[in-house]
Amino acid sequence: MLKIAIVGLGNIGQAALQAVGQAKDMQLGSVVTSKTLEGIPTVRSINELQDIDVAVLCSPSRAVPELAAALLAKGICTVDSYDLHPSIVALRSRLDAVAKEHHCASITAAGWDPGSDSVIRTLAEAMMPKGITYTNFGPGMSMGHTVAAKSKDGVKEALSMTIPLGTGIHRRMVYIELEPGADFGQVSKAIKEDAYFAKDETHVIQVESVEMLKDVGHGVHLIRQGVSGMTGNQRVEFSMRIHNPALTGQILVSAARAVVKQAPGCYTMIEIPPIHFLEGETEALIKRLV
Repeated sequence: MLKIAIVGLGNIGQAALQAVGQAKDMQLGSVVTSKTLEGIPTVRSINELQDIDVAVLCSPSRAVPELAAALLAKGICTVDSYDLHPSIVALRSRLDAVAKEHHCASITAAGWDPGSDSVIRTLAEAMMPKGITYTNFGPGMSMGHTVAAKSKDGVKEALSMTIPLGTGIHRRMVYIELEPGADFGQVSKAIKEDAYFAKDETHVIQVESVEMLKDVGHGVHLIRQGVSGMTGNQRVEFSMRIHNPALTGQILVSAARAVVKQAPGCYTMIEIPPIHFLEGETEALIKRLV
């Protein structure tokens, strides 16, 4: 039985808590949160964690580097859903050094994109080494973008919707409630300049109630067209519609199962044998899935 700590109890943390409860090979050690939960062991700080095999990080991406490094330094394996794509290689390198020094392992960027979609892209490229892959997100709520918008001074509440325009191009529709006295122009400028939004067409819209607009559904339509050997016009498509926090939480918990099977170091999902994410005996899984 793996003893799991869940760090953070927002939407993803609650989903991860449910997923741990459904896993026959795991038990909950503690939840790191400021909240008091009836019947659930909690601590206020990662420094209070004891006898934990894996910490599942359900914190905003920008908090992950320091949290993961601190936990790995305690010899606790970590998994996270860090989603700032341009920084993943650098974060993997940093956590790799800490994990190796303290004889534990980490899986970073283990959500659905980056994460499970990354695995699909990898397999599609193996099928068609030459070609182009388009990843089209949404329409749906982006949790990372929403957290980034909400973090800006003057923002009371926020919702960032991702609208696919095709060929991997997206529009960001950001709905915000302002704090009293906040300047909409300044807030809008700060959101658009954030790394989460700077490369996309972004529209910031002030509304009276963000809560009336919220829906945590999301999805992806991934297409690769290319060449197998010397034969062109090959095409593969992958599509899903999902509850964003539920899928992210489940992937994190599956990654927690996989991380303890790795040698010390930091990994992304495309480096992990897929069977390591699954509960059960190897031969039985091969018999069912191959």
